[in-house]
Formats: sequence, C-alpha cells, structure tokens
Amino acid sequence: MKLKEAAPVKELTARELRWKCDPASLGFETTKEIEPIDEIIAQDRALKALKIGVEMESPGYNIFIAGLSGTGKASTVKNTLQTLSTQASKLLDYVYVNNFSNPVEPILLTFDAGGAKRFKSEIDLAIKYLTAKVPQVLESESYAEKRARLMEQHNDQENNLVSGFKKQLAENNFHLGKIEAEGASRAEVMPVINGEVVPIYKIDELSEKGQITPEEAAEIVDQYNYYQEGLFKLYKKGMKLEQELKENLENLEREELTGLIRGTLQALKDHFPNEQTIAFLNLLEEDIFENIALFKAGDTETDNEEFKLYRFAKTRSYDVNIILDNSAVTERPVVVETSPNYTNLFGTIERISDGRGGYYADFMNIKAGSLLKANGGVLVLNFNHIESPAVWRNLKKVLTYNQLQIQDTNVSLQFGPLFLKPQPIDITAKVILMGSNYTYSYLSAYEDDFKKIFKVKADFDYEVKRSKEILIQYSRVVKKLINQEGLLDFSKNAVAYLLEDAARYTGNQSRLTSRFSVLSDIAREASYWAKTEGLDLVHSKHVRKAIEEARQRHNLYDEKMNDMIREERTLIEVDGERTGQLNGLVIYSSDMFSYGKPTKISATIAPGNSSIVNVEREVGFSGKIYNKAMAIITGYFREKFGLLAPLAFNANIVFEQSYGGIDGDSASAAQFCVLISALAKIPLKQSIAITGSMNQKGEIQPIGGVNEKIEGFFNIVKMKSKPGNHGVIIPKQNMTDLMLNEEVIAAVKKGTFHIYAVSRIEEALELLTGIVAEDCLPAGGYHKNCIYAATVAELKKMFDLNKALTRDHSHHKAADKKKQQPAKPAVKPPAKKNQKPGRK
Repeated sequence: MKLKEAAPVKELTARELRWKCDPASLGFETTKEIEPIDEIIAQDRALKALKIGVEMESPGYNIFIAGLSGTGKASTVKNTLQTLSTQASKLLDYVYVNNFSNPVEPILLTFDAGGAKRFKSEIDLAIKYLTAKVPQVLESESYAEKRARLMEQHNDQENNLVSGFKKQLAENNFHLGKIEAEGASRAEVMPVINGEVVPIYKIDELSEKGQITPEEAAEIVDQYNYYQEGLFKLYKKGMKLEQELKENLENLEREELTGLIRGTLQALKDHFPNEQTIAFLNLLEEDIFENIALFKAGDTETDNEEFKLYRFAKTRSYDVNIILDNSAVTERPVVVETSPNYTNLFGTIERISDGRGGYYADFMNIKAGSLLKANGGVLVLNFNHIESPAVWRNLKKVLTYNQLQIQDTNVSLQFGPLFLKPQPIDITAKVILMGSNYTYSYLSAYEDDFKKIFKVKADFDYEVKRSKEILIQYSRVVKKLINQEGLLDFSKNAVAYLLEDAARYTGNQSRLTSRFSVLSDIAREASYWAKTEGLDLVHSKHVRKAIEEARQRHNLYDEKMNDMIREERTLIEVDGERTGQLNGLVIYSSDMFSYGKPTKISATIAPGNSSIVNVEREVGFSGKIYNKAMAIITGYFREKFGLLAPLAFNANIVFEQSYGGIDGDSASAAQFCVLISALAKIPLKQSIAITGSMNQKGEIQPIGGVNEKIEGFFNIVKMKSKPGNHGVIIPKQNMTDLMLNEEVIAAVKKGTFHIYAVSRIEEALELLTGIVAEDCLPAGGYHKNCIYAATVAELKKMFDLNKALTRDHSHHKAADKKKQQPAKPAVKPPAKKNQKPGRK
C-alpha cells in the first residue's frame, strides 16, 4: 500500500517564541529617573476583601489571606491596613490588680489610653503619702491624749479588779503573790499562817509538825482552790479588758486615720470614677485599715526578717500591673506576630523562683501577648508558623467568644505557685491569617467553625495581566527595592529583561508574576554581578547571568539526568525513525526550578481481545489523571476504528526506564501516536518530540511547563546530535505561553530547530511520519493512502490472525482431548449377576 505524503506544516517563527519587552516603552533610561512605588499593585481583589474585613465591626469578620508565598502578603499587609484606616478607634489600657478578697482571681481594670499609667502613678503616690502621714497622725498630741485616756481607763479597770481581789484575799488570810516557774513568774494565791505567807505545797508539812490541825489544813486547801478559781476568773476579766483596750485603740486609730485614708482614696475615685475601679479602691481601703501596722513606721534596720517579708508582700500587693499601655499609640494597632507560640500570642503568668526550689506567682506576674496588644486593631499571623494544635484551638475559642483568658502555660511545674485565674479580657482585635489556598480549603472542609470566625477570604493573585501601566508600575517596584537595600540602579534594558522573566515565570506572554520575592532575588543578584565588574549600573547581561547562576545552583539533579542520557544509561534516541516508540516530554521539579526531559514512550502489539494495557497502572506507578488519559485514548481509538474493523489486539504502552510515580495527561498525544505506529507498522521520527494531551474527539489540549519541555529536549539534542531537523510538537493553545531562552530562539532563526503547534492528533501524526493521517471516504472509512487506512488494514489482519490462532488452538485442544480418552475394550464385559441381557 503506497501512502500519501503529508503537506508541509508551518512551524512557529522566532517572533512567536518569546514576548520581548521594548525598553523604550518604559519611559526612562535608568531607574535613577523614576520614583519608587509605595502602593500594592495587581491585588485589587485582595484589597477590597481586606477593606471589608477590617471595617466590618460585626463578629466573625476575621480575614484569611490566601495565595502563594512571595506574592507580597506578609510584606504589604501591614502597610495596606494602615492605608485602609489609620485612625485608631477607642483604645484601652489594661491592668491587673490584687483581689484582696480572693487573691487567686486578680481583678482586671480598664482605662482609656494613657489612664493606666496615671492610675499606677496615683496609687503609688497614695501609698507613699499614707506611709508618710499615718505616723504623723499617730504621733500627734490629740491622738496621744485620746490614747492616754484609754490606757488610763484600762489601767484603772485593771487595778480595780486586782485590788478588789486582793482585799477579798486579805480578809480571809490569803495573799496574792508571785512564784518563779521555769524561768518565768506567775501570780499565785498563797495562805497566810501565823503572819507568814506560805506556799500551798507546804500545808501538809505544817500539819505534820503540828503547827496546824488536819482540819485547818483541809479548810485552807478548800479556800485555796476557791480563790485559785477566782484568780482564773480575774485573768479572764483581765484578758477581756486587754481585748477591749486593743479594740478601742484600733477604733481610735481608725477614727483618727479615717479622714486621711478615705480622703486620699476618694481623690483616686474622683479621678477614676468607673465602677470597677471604685470597687477595687473600696477593697484597697479595707485592706489598708486591716494592715495599718505597715504604715506606722518606716522600714528600719531593727525590723525582724518576718516583718520585712510581710512588708515586701504587702507593698507588692498594692502595686499595679500594667499589661497593656496604649498611651503612645495614635494609629490603629497592627501587630505582625512572626512567632505565634502560646506565650507570645495569648500571654502567660510567669513563675518566679523563691531561691529554695519553689516557685511563686501573683497578679504582678501576668504578661500580655500579641493578641491583647492588637486589641482594637489587627493581628497578622501566618498559619504555617503556628507551632502547636493547642495554639490553634485556643485562637478559635478566643475568636468565637471574643474573650481572652491569660493562663499559666508552664504546666510541667506541679509545685510552687498558687493557681491563678485572672478575670478575662474582652477582645475586639481583627485577626488576619495568612496561608495557601490549599490550607484554606482544608480548614473550610475539616474545621466546623472555621467559616464562622473567618468570614472574609482575601485572595492574593500570583499573576497580573500585562499592560503598559503594569510594566511602569513593576519598574517602580524595582526602584523601591533599589532604595530600600542600596542596590545599583538598573538600565532600561535590564528592567525589560527582568520583566520578560516575570512573564516567563507565569508561563504566559500576556501575564507577569506577582510573586515579587522571586523578582527581588533576581534583582539583588543582578546588582551583585554588576558590582563584581566594578560598574555602577545593572545591564541586561547581569540579569541574564543572575537567572543562569540561580538555576545552576539548583540543577544538580538535572545534570545527573543529562549524564545518564549522555552515557546511554537512559536510552534516548534523537535521530532516525522507530516503529512504536517516540520521545515524549515530561517535567521534573526541584526546590525552586522545573526542567523538562525527553522520555521514551513505546508500544507493543499482539493479537488479543481489544485490551490496551497501561503498564504504569499495572505496577501502581500511575496517578488518577494519567489513568483517565489512557481511558480517553481508548475511547478515541474505538470511535475511529471500532466500526471499521474488529479490535482484536492487545497493546502494552509504557514509559521506558520510569522507576517512580507518574501523573498527568500531557503525554496522552504521544501515547496515541506510538499505539498507531505499532499497529500500522509506520515508523515515527525520533528527532521530533511531542507534548500535549488529547480529548475523546482527537483535539489537542494545552499543557503546563511548555518552555521547560522544549528547552529540555533542545539541550539533549545538542548533547547527542548535531542540530538540524529536530523539533518539538506542542498544543496550539500553548503558543501564547512561549517564553523560550535566547539559545533556542537563535536555533529556530537558523532553521536548525523547529517548533510546531497543532490542534488535532492527526496533525501530530503527519509531522511525526510525513504521511497523511486521515483521508476519509464520503461513505465512511478511509482512502488506502493514509495512516488510518493502514491501521484499519492491520486491524483486519490482526483479527484474521487472531481467528486462525483461535481455530488452531481449538483443533489442538480437541486432538489433545481425544488422545486423553481411554480405548474401548475388545471384549464385551460380562453382565452382572441377576441383570437381564440387553439392559444396563
């Protein structure tokens, strides 16, 4: 069968292979002539979302910023928020003070911005004032006179008690004396016998000597016991008098100091008239009265250690712990927390060593975190930087209930401090959480309350449509970087080449990447290379060198694969023709760069039952998209040939020397071509590689990484052959994605390398074979001069061969079965006993 040659296919010109930025269109000769830009560009969608989220005061309007890293999220959010609303709302100061009635629950006081410092200062002055004035009041003549009268009254009452008791004793021959016992003296009732005071224990001795009769001795003992009980009652009355004296003296002190203390604290109440503060000052007043000894005398060297500790503890209990002071804040607080662990975010209660192996904590050890510092403003976090699930759970709780409970996070220490539970703080801060789109999708799907507390999503786009205005704005972004980091200025050619790389990064001629971190790195390194040459201006060659050097630092795996192809440990052919095999193009990704490589795709054919075996799938190397692509190939194949010939064949399609997972559909066009080649027995050019996916109607669909794939094949051709008629077939839709390097473009200009854009699989077959792929008959079927006709003819032959093989197989099987049957006996066996002849 003579096949018809295909018509020549137009290849892409060099002008179509790369968008060139005209340096003259930038409007400057060097970046010295332009001003830097301060605003964010190409993120209108995200800025609108930020504006709504920040300005909405309803609960739950926190913001999740989604987008790729390097698009300017972290570096621009703070400035953006300031431009959205710089005027601070009503900001508050927060302090914790001692709860004298329940120290484990410190009291929270809030003040207008600047009020906390004034409150702390006035409390300190009040305590110092009382410390100075209380001794003066208690040393005054008026107080001394009143105290003396109380003491005199007390002494008179005490003397009256004692003198009355003594008189009663004297009338009955008893005396109130003192005895020494264990180094101390005590009062004792003693009888008077014959004019002498006799201790009670000598009564028996006097009775034995006959100085008193036994009856008199017994009577004396009974009287002693009676008066001893009276002495006990006297003690009780004396103690009562002492207690009354103490109370009277305390009341006197209170009366004398009430005006001073209440007047001092009333001034504080007048300055800070809110309900919470007044309630605290009332508790403070009562505690001062209860601990007036602290104010009676200054700290002297004669104070014992116990009193010094008491003084320190009480003085500390009157202190004020300012955990947030907004006195110097004039704009909306915007806090970027770069290390959002539990303590940094929510605050903590510090534990202090007592020097004896123990730890203590009180209200003065409460510390604020960034969430409180951002109250009334905005807190910016990166989700990837959150250090533990506990942080995320507590953040959700705070945003759900709008209350912050500062807790002791050092749970490993089970001894020492009293458990503290400070009063919670109302939180009005907006939280901006940064992350990827994947993170947002995951949280939305698996966190039930996520969308309730993050109602606003701000998408930072990773690319922007190219326009003249955008090019100028990008130039000003470069100028901003130059000013910030002291880089060399750029020529217009250098900026133009940098903008071309911004388009290359997106894989689209009509768009530029908005991942400014990538462009900034190139600009920094370009400035470095210009400095190494002693220049004061960056040129396009320095930008090109920066790109090449960066790629070289990250292409070790690429070079290793090149070595394997060069040494023919990986079999790749770039010349000649082969039946049932073709060079497909695949993408490999390193940490920062992607690179393309050719891979041999082959197919084998044998008679069978219409089965196309995906070897990668059979061994578990293929992904779902790859498996889907194989099913699409099968569908198109059946549509094209299933009505014209029986599909009585089996095919194996494989990526040769592939030892890992593979996914994607960009090789489906190549797989279809090797299948047709193997069936029709028509060789394919190994000098042309192909990339592209196909649908069930034979249309070629666009793929990713087209630049890397073309350059990857070009590099292998340079390494293994002399460039001539080599080239790459790509989908037509990928033409606008071409941003090829200068070397490939130069080869295309010389005619030593060719790039073809196709829209149907038949066009690709014609380029790879030089033969017409499809020449349809009006009534259906194909003319005998095309590839598809040859395919149908081979399918019919395969069917006939399959049928013959099946017939031969059946004949051999029947013969084998006949051979296995036992031979009939020559003599008829005798009938069984009692069996009639002729019956079984």
